[in-house]
Amino acid sequence: MRSATFLAQEGSSDVHRRAFLADSLGATAAVKLPAATPSTALSSKGTVGTAHLLELREGLRSLYHLDDAYGGGDVRSLAVKHLRRVRRVINTRDYPDTIGRQLRLLAGETAEHCAWLFYDADDQEQARAYWGEALTTATMLRETALEILVLASLSMQASFEGHPRDGYDLARAAQERAAQYGSRVLQSLIASREARALSLMRDDSGASRRLADSMRLVERADRGRPSPDWAAFHGHAELDYAQGLLYTEAGHHGRATSFLRAALTHQDRTYGRNRALYRLTLARSLVTSGEVDEGAAQAVASLEHLDEVESGRVLRRLTEVVDLLAATDATSARQAASELTEYVQERGAA
Repeated sequence: MRSATFLAQEGSSDVHRRAFLADSLGATAAVKLPAATPSTALSSKGTVGTAHLLELREGLRSLYHLDDAYGGGDVRSLAVKHLRRVRRVINTRDYPDTIGRQLRLLAGETAEHCAWLFYDADDQEQARAYWGEALTTATMLRETALEILVLASLSMQASFEGHPRDGYDLARAAQERAAQYGSRVLQSLIASREARALSLMRDDSGASRRLADSMRLVERADRGRPSPDWAAFHGHAELDYAQGLLYTEAGHHGRATSFLRAALTHQDRTYGRNRALYRLTLARSLVTSGEVDEGAAQAVASLEHLDEVESGRVLRRLTEVVDLLAATDATSARQAASELTEYVQERGAA
């Protein structure tokens, strides 16, 4: 969810996914750029320079890519190890002040990504702790971009945990800083977080206005400052999904389905976790609106994505859909619920 590109995915089974991740994570753990030479490789001696910093930053970039496709479940342990490595370099190595600032910024960005991965795995306490560390770093360095990212992320988490008023206040704080930053895409993303919080507060008109603002801002993405890399996922698919959620919260499940279909259609296949979440959310709305057969079919079709994804949030949505299907009398729903329940049990035993 955090970047724009990814390696080609290999295999559709859980075994293939884990094997590919093991290879990829092992390569990431080495954190070596192809161009690295013995004179620039990051060792335990010597002064840290730009080449060493680039190696560490490439490690974080690789973690972004893996998370986009496969979710945070299998990636978070490596992200924690990478953060420990950056901290070790900061505390045990020699470097000029300019490199030191960049190392501390990288530590803050890595802590933020650890928080995101734990959030996606639905471990909210750990996520909160890492976001706190990242916010401390942003404040210490007076790094506005990182501060905006953390505040926007905390807003998302607050809404997810059922604290929309906090979510709204955090989004407003992020928006104040984003206005100075000057990126239309970033302002659009945060406006969609505001809209989400307002919809959960049952302020449907306010949520609609802020989502409309978000759409206008993303249409003017070519103006102002470029958006940061982490916001690359935000675009029309994300806004279609946000509109679908807004209608869902307002109880208009039939109207939600058209936007959720559009979100799934337009979502880049790079984002495997998002596609799984979008399809399951569409299935939930279809079943709730009475289109049980299609909802059951979409739910079963999600298994194609779920084989490649390890995400607590996605599994929570899957459980919601299974419960809805099991509560209906339709034959297709009961069959789908049985197949999905068997899948969840197999994943739990794996």
